[in-house]
Amino acid sequence: MQGILYEESTIWLFLLVTVVMGGWMAWMIGRGIALGWKPFWQAILSLLLLGVAVRFIHHALFEGSFLSPHYYVVDTIVLLIIGSAGFRATRARQMTTQYRWLYERNGPFAWRAKAGA
Repeated sequence: MQGILYEESTIWLFLLVTVVMGGWMAWMIGRGIALGWKPFWQAILSLLLLGVAVRFIHHALFEGSFLSPHYYVVDTIVLLIIGSAGFRATRARQMTTQYRWLYERNGPFAWRAKAGA
């Protein structure tokens, strides 16, 4: 996996920086965009910028490459997945609490119209 997903000497650095630290920020970005009732494309733009920040942390703290398109894409895909999950979970909660007479939960990331609505 080294060389494909991460360039550091151990996977723990990738998990710490990209998945834990970057993932937490990605979740909060997705959540914040959803709470403001903004469209999903704004979350995508923010998550692309967060990918640059995560690459900078890899570069500054662990001597990773900063301008590597391959590792930027890998990090950004992970961040997009986590950020999208945060957006959808928050939007599902919003739709089912603010419009409870119209919608009901259909899992953690979805909602559906109530029968008879």
